[in-house]
Formats: sequence, C-alpha cells, structure tokens
Amino acid sequence: MLAEKYAARIDQIFSKYPTKRSAVMPLLHLAQEEFGYVNEEAIQQVAVLCDMDPTQVQSIAGFYTMYSERPKGKYWLQVCTDLACALRGADKFHKELKEHLGVEEGGTTEDGLFTVEHVMCLAACDKAPMLQCNFHFEENLDMDKMKARIEAWRAEAAAEKSGAKKASAKTKA
Repeated sequence: MLAEKYAARIDQIFSKYPTKRSAVMPLLHLAQEEFGYVNEEAIQQVAVLCDMDPTQVQSIAGFYTMYSERPKGKYWLQVCTDLACALRGADKFHKELKEHLGVEEGGTTEDGLFTVEHVMCLAACDKAPMLQCNFHFEENLDMDKMKARIEAWRAEAAAEKSGAKKASAKTKA
C-alpha cells in the first residue's frame, strides 16, 4: 500500500540515501504518518521497501521514541517536562493540559484527536512551557494559548472530516 500510494515520495526518499537500508527511518516516518503509528503492517511494508528483515525494522522502530508502536490521537502532544522546562512551569502546564482534555498520561481523548505525553528535553528550554505536536513545536504556552490551539486543531479535524465526506459523496454520485 505505501509503495503504491506514496511512490513519488518513496523515490525521493531513496534518492537521498546510498542504499535502500539507509532509508529505513524516513520510511518509518512515512508509515507512521499513514497509519497513525508503526503497526505490524507498517513494519512489513518498510521491510520490503528496504530489503530488510522485519525484525531489523522492528528493532529500529522500537529503539527510537519518535516512533509510536501503539495508536495515538491525530494530534500527538508531547510536553517537555525536563528540569529547565519544569522550572518555567511545564509540570503545571502538563497537568492542566491533561485535566483540560480529560486524559491520563499517554492517554487519548475519547474523540481520538489528542494524545498527551510528557517527554524529556525537546531542546527549547528558553521557550517553555512548550510542546511538540506531531513533531512541530508550540512554544511559550499557557493554558489560554493552549485552549485556543486545541480549538483550532478541532476545527481543522472537523474541516478535514467534512471535506472527506463531501469527496466521498461526489464519488458515489
């Protein structure tokens, strides 16, 4: 499925590396983007693309924290709670964020949109409290800013869902 759906992107990825095996990490990112996490199907497909044993691909996916081996929300919120960020209020922010969304650590909201986790050091200490959402930084946060961001992401997800429904209706007509 990845090979067909993302043929051009995969060719572009391969063009940057000396061997197919060298492209395993960006292909795992692509698979995670497609499936929402690195599942068994993703492991198998990346293994085929890279001419590797699936066990080798699994060991790479399991080693790096940037790959999730379980489903996440559409918006994966990783709050840095390392010491420097904690001194700037990250622990309190992290707790308030989980309370606002009604989730425990690592939990996903009932609507499947948000997963909240704490991480150690995202290298933006001077901009804490901060978080990474799907590998993009949101910095200098407080709960008012975060609530506005959450509402914007909810609107974005609703618009995408609405657009998908319209596209589906057009193909049926």
